[in-house]
Formats: sequence, C-alpha cells, structure tokens
Amino acid sequence: MSPIAIQAIQFFISLSLLIVLHELGHFIPAKLFKTRVEKFYLFFDVKFSLFKKKIGETEYGIGWLPLGGYVKISGMIDESMDTEAMKQDPQPWEFRSKPAWQRLIIMLGGVTVNFVLAVIIFIGMAFSYGEQYIPNESVKDGYQVTDQEIGEKLGIQTGDRIIAVDGNPLKSFRGIFLEIVNGNTITIERDGALQEVEIPVDFIETLLDNPDRMRFLAMRQPFVVSGHDPDHIVNPDVDFQAMDQVLSINGETAFYLDQAKDILARNKGQEVSLLVERANGSQTILMAQVNDSATLGVSLQSLTMQQFVDKGLMEIETKSYSLIESIPVGIERGVTTLGSYVKQLKKIFNPETGAYKGVGGFAAIGGLFPDVWDWQAFWGTTALLSVILAFMNILPIPALDGGHVLFLLYEMISGRKPSDKFLEYAQMVGFFILMGLLLFANGNDLYKLIFK
Repeated sequence: MSPIAIQAIQFFISLSLLIVLHELGHFIPAKLFKTRVEKFYLFFDVKFSLFKKKIGETEYGIGWLPLGGYVKISGMIDESMDTEAMKQDPQPWEFRSKPAWQRLIIMLGGVTVNFVLAVIIFIGMAFSYGEQYIPNESVKDGYQVTDQEIGEKLGIQTGDRIIAVDGNPLKSFRGIFLEIVNGNTITIERDGALQEVEIPVDFIETLLDNPDRMRFLAMRQPFVVSGHDPDHIVNPDVDFQAMDQVLSINGETAFYLDQAKDILARNKGQEVSLLVERANGSQTILMAQVNDSATLGVSLQSLTMQQFVDKGLMEIETKSYSLIESIPVGIERGVTTLGSYVKQLKKIFNPETGAYKGVGGFAAIGGLFPDVWDWQAFWGTTALLSVILAFMNILPIPALDGGHVLFLLYEMISGRKPSDKFLEYAQMVGFFILMGLLLFANGNDLYKLIFK
C-alpha cells in the first residue's frame, strides 16, 4: 500500500471518530433534556445519503460529503436550514422551547467532548508509552544553526544555548522549533552571558518560503571519523580509524565539526597536527594534509543518541507513568496543546507574520499522519486534531457551535432572545464565511502542490 494511501486511511478513521464523538456530545445532553433529535449523521447528506436507518425518532446515517457531520435537533436553526419547521408553533420537545441553560449545555457538548477526548488520549499515551526526551538544559555546548541566513535573521549562532521563549523555560529540544515559531522573544546564553533577542514578525513567512529551512537547529556534531573517504583520499598514509574523535587541530579546539571546518578553512594546502582520541580512550597525534577544499579526505561517523549521551554531550530523560500519574500529565498536555494552537492562530490572523500562507486544508491535515502505520503517532495526531476541532468550533462564528453559544449568552445576559429570522440570516452568513475559509485553505494546498 502506498504511503499516501496509508495517510489517507489514517486521516479518514481519525476524522470519522472525531466527528461522531463531537456530534455525540450534542446528542446525549439533547436526549437528557428530552429534546427530539431527528438526524445523527457522519458527513453531510446533501440530496442523498450512503446509508441511513431510523431507530425510534432519530435517523442515523452516513452522508457522501466528508466536510463534517451534524445532529438535526428539532426547533433549532442549524445546517439543515429547515425554516418551514420554524414557522410552526414551538413544541415542548423542541430546542427553542428549552431553558437557555439547557440549550447552552447542548451546544457546548461537542467541543467539551473533543477536548476531553484529547485529554483521555494523552492520558492513555502517557500510560502506554511513557515519555522520552532530551532535556534542553542537558545539552552541553548549545546547538548548531544549520541555516546561516535563518540564524542571522533570528540573531542566534552555533554554540548558543536556547534558554527560554517569551520568558518561558524550554523543557526539551523537541519543543524548541514550535516554541520559536509561536514566540516573540528568545533568551539565549552565549559565552556565559544571557541575552534576549526579538523574533522577527515575518519569521514564519521566511520559513514558509522554503520548507527545507524548518529544521534550522540541530545537535552539534562531534568531529568523529569513520575512516578514509574512498572517493576523496587525501591522506592515504595517515592512520585514521573508525570512531576517532578529533579533539584539536594545531592546538585549537576542534571537538565539533563546525569548529573543525573553520580551522581547516584557514589551513588550506597546509599540514596540520590533529589530537585524536581513539575508540579505546587513548590519545594520539596525527599529521595530515588539508586539501584545497579544506577537507582531510575522511568520512564522518554518524552517532546514535546513546553515543551522544556516552560522550556527555546531552542526557535522555525516560519516564514511565502509572495510570494515576498519567492523569495530570494528560491534562497538562491537553492544556499545552490548546495554548500552542491559540498562539498559532494569533500569528495567522496577523497579516504581517505571513503565517496565513501556511494555512492548509485536507491535504495538509492528512500530511500530519505518518506514511507508515504507527499507533503512537496516530493517536498523538488524533489528539491534536481533537483539540483543533474543539477550538475551531467554539469560535464565535455563526453556523459554528461558538456562534450559537454567543447568541445564547446574549439571551441569558440581556433576557432577550434573538429572533428566528435573525438566526437564519446569521446561519447563512456563517455558512458563507466557513465556505470561504474552506476554499482558501484547500486552495493553499493546491497552490503548494502546483507551484512548490
């Protein structure tokens, strides 16, 4: 099966699960308050449905248009736009006949379920998989800036330690990228001194212009040799051995590859003295020639994470959680994920950031899933989408749950209920807003596919 097909299947399963549970969040309180639910649908059944079955007073079905789902509640202005029913006198089982507080609970049910679901998934993941990460404070000699232009734009250099973003200390190396993208200021440690640098307003746009730049920070690579480069042998008689760690060149520290490159660039065409530590811990001096390309004709050894740890360059924190311990961890992850998403939206709605260029539709969402089946990644992505779905639905846009909540709060505070005609118009306006956003997001996907 192709990687794209695997991603598509995961996306379909995840989306279906989230939609059904979201609508169930409306369905259950509606039933509890004795409100009639006429339809419960996964996807939209415009003109016809793929499947339907009526049980009691409710028709359950699957539509053909995979843009969401809905429950049709009697006496409510919703996606169905059943205005004829609204012309009839209110009945006791209708939504409009219920007290405002009951209607509010019904409308909040979907987003509540989505957020609770995300927390439950995070709890399950903490219990099942635990947690493994590189503590940011354990990284010994800072990070490598892999893109010089990005580094200059941010005001960071190779060897800087990234301490905090917006004053919030960074927990792990993995979280640095997202925090910087969402942040406004970076606190760095350079040569033992702390300094704060501002993140340019258009930094996100810079990254979006070239997605290859997204990973602009990496672990500093020690200058470890695997042997002679068979394609570019420069020093055939020099005894380079596998796992040789270069410590210095001509007495200058060259433990890291970035340090060595600078020294070698200054010694083109010259012989240099290398202080090397062997795999057995012994040290020796090698004399080698630097060619005109500022290289020694050696192949570099890729190190495992454990080898980084063994060299004392970082630590790997591994935690296991009991079921009880997993609960606060899951709640914290849910809240953190929501907070991060809100920060991203703030960037998107600020035209100066250029972040709107990164807005994606179904293709972008599907791309969040791995191209091989991985249950941990699947559930992690599903939890993220559940948080996104919860927040997007609570936005005060007519036709979304948040729009209905806004009007209900107005009613509860003012004591005046908006007219059915007003709600109808608001629903239509909200529908066109959502269609516009949908077209924009998926248009972005198409643009990226064709032109990038």
